[in-house]
Amino acid sequence: MTRPSQAEALREILSEDTCHVMPCCWDGLSAKMIGDAGFRFSFMSGFAVSASRIGAPDTGLISFGEMLDQGRNICAATDIPIIGDGDTGYGNALNVRRTVEMYARAGFGAVMIEDQVAPKRCGHTKGKLVVERKEAFNRIKAAVDAKEAGADIMILARTDARHGHGLEEAIDRAKGFSDLGADMLFVEAPQSEAEMARLTREAPGIHMANLVEGGATPILHPDRLHELGYRFAAYPLTLMSAAMKAIQDALAVMARREHPADALLDFADLRKAVGFDAYYEAEQAYSDSRD
Repeated sequence: MTRPSQAEALREILSEDTCHVMPCCWDGLSAKMIGDAGFRFSFMSGFAVSASRIGAPDTGLISFGEMLDQGRNICAATDIPIIGDGDTGYGNALNVRRTVEMYARAGFGAVMIEDQVAPKRCGHTKGKLVVERKEAFNRIKAAVDAKEAGADIMILARTDARHGHGLEEAIDRAKGFSDLGADMLFVEAPQSEAEMARLTREAPGIHMANLVEGGATPILHPDRLHELGYRFAAYPLTLMSAAMKAIQDALAVMARREHPADALLDFADLRKAVGFDAYYEAEQAYSDSRD
């Protein structure tokens, strides 16, 4: 039996009548841990990749090549579908097409393309701007064209227009993205449950909620998000924030010339999480085959 592609697997998951919880990853280990914990898909967070790979904020400093390389490692580390952050597509419409094609080759199940002005920035921080509608629509048209030309990948179309142009403009852009053939919609940073309900009602489709702790959008239970019309919820910084806090706490203990033993995974659990047990099992199988 032929295994479905990552795009096909993701499409099947998102056809279910529920709001899926989607913790976000930033490297191979975080992606592997998300899959091992039983989550069925994840999102490669641009904020988290920029922070972890180059130690810099998500303000357009990281390059297409760096994101693509990180994505290859992430997709290779887990069997679950990954949605890749394609930012603005890294240029004009032809750059968007290439971004979509290369993300598909890297193994992503979907790619997100947004309408921010380049260099873009985190959707819950100050200073973000969006391009004119025509350019925004051309980006999504180019992404869909790449898919229709053979790139086996879903398209997640994002607008950040709510911030500077209001909810009406954001909804109109989302409807336009859907009309152009985007598979999923992402209106960034609605500011209330009423706004969330309105945008999913007026721009029908598979909607993603983006839940950033301390951000503009309320953190709601997945059941409530489903009632509001969302099919999946991204938590782009939750795991990285938890990891960073654990590192800060351990460093504070070590700065006192003590050892943070109580805050650590057991070494056996650490080895298992990284994959040593599976490696040893496979190594033994090949050793046995030589006997």
